Amino acid sequence: MGRGCGMEIKNSRIDAGKAFDWGRTSKDYARYRDIYPEEFYRKIVDRKLCVKGQRVLDLGTGTGVLPRNLYSSGADWTGIDISPQQIEQAKILAGDAGMRIDFQAVPAEDICFPDETFDVITACQCFWYFDHEKLMPILSRLLKGDGRLLILYMAWLPFEDPIAGRSEELVLKYNPEWTGAGETRHPIWVPDLVYDYFEMEDHEEYDLMIPFTRESWHGRMRACRAVGASLSADELASWDEEHRRLLKAVSPEQFEVLHYAALTLLRKRDYRGK
Repeated sequence: MGRGCGMEIKNSRIDAGKAFDWGRTSKDYARYRDIYPEEFYRKIVDRKLCVKGQRVLDLGTGTGVLPRNLYSSGADWTGIDISPQQIEQAKILAGDAGMRIDFQAVPAEDICFPDETFDVITACQCFWYFDHEKLMPILSRLLKGDGRLLILYMAWLPFEDPIAGRSEELVLKYNPEWTGAGETRHPIWVPDLVYDYFEMEDHEEYDLMIPFTRESWHGRMRACRAVGASLSADELASWDEEHRRLLKAVSPEQFEVLHYAALTLLRKRDYRGK
């Protein structure tokens, strides 16, 4: 499995099938990827989602960024992730903050809860990883009759932000098949088969300026799939040195990076196993 002892993932739709393992970058992920601004969370709560009285399942929870940042809104959270290392960091961070969140290391397609357990199911920065044909009937079954599936995403805009663009060029030097590169504004991709179980209720795309220091941006880039989760130890050390030199040359000590964020809200259809 290479560095670490986590869960390697290969998907022909992602990075030309190059293996990646979020366990390799869990500590960086915990430190550097909790970057969604207040507006990102406010758009969720303003839609009366993930609030008191609701039970919420967060798919691909990673280090628990979404449930930890929305914890004060009062929902009862369960977070699942395929990587045991990610879940370990989620438990540490939530425990240190005195939060009671049920974190489980399990692939989304293998989750097992009673029917109609959840009011909301969230998937932040992870929806494209799943086996949708297998997962969608499971999510439909787990949601209550008026349940919602909320898909969330945020990405930098490399063709408009020069620092993001230069950093992305360097990542592609080391990982040229990275399918996460070249982002532009667009609604979140939803496979057609999802609409067998859900119907579109709402979507929104909007711009955000996210503040960084050289160190936090370097950590954010290192924690991405194409770098820390997939490069060899030697490649990572070389990328690390080269990216630090790049930032000293092109960025001030503190700066903002242009991102866009998107959400897609789906309502459960009346599915009877047809």
